[in-house]
Amino acid sequence: MKYFVKFFVVTFFFLICTYATAEQKIVFIDMKFILNQSDAGKGAQTFLQTMFKNNQKKFLDLEKALKKEENDLLAKKAEMTKDEYIKKTDNLRKKVIDYQSQRRASLDKITKLRAEARKQLFEKVDPILKKYVEDNGISIVLDKKDIVRANVDTDITNIIVEKLNKELPSLNLK
Repeated sequence: MKYFVKFFVVTFFFLICTYATAEQKIVFIDMKFILNQSDAGKGAQTFLQTMFKNNQKKFLDLEKALKKEENDLLAKKAEMTKDEYIKKTDNLRKKVIDYQSQRRASLDKITKLRAEARKQLFEKVDPILKKYVEDNGISIVLDKKDIVRANVDTDITNIIVEKLNKELPSLNLK
């Protein structure tokens, strides 16, 4: 009787474990690919890169102008009175501080827009992914960065990108 109970318990647990693993469908998705290669993601990335380059050019020109003004001030230092020199150096310092604050504000704005774009994309991907999971009986969706090795057939990234491109052709960033 003792062996019969052990056999029954072991068989029961074996069947339960087999049933639990047999019913699960696990897939993975590459979120980085979705953010960078979907139409909306590409558009947002292009917009942000263009904005960054334009700001860099503008701030580089401002920086050159400030350096030129500093060099001119140093060259004319001997010709000026002490009060006049102090007044002009204070004015130059204020311009430099203003330049630095504008540059910091510009970078903060780009960072904020980037975070907003990511948030909008994730908000649009979530219902698409949820519907796909429900329709196909998927138990678990993992991010590709967390997977060491998997079958290529379990990658649903391209399917989700296609559905996202149909639903969200572009983001409206400004």
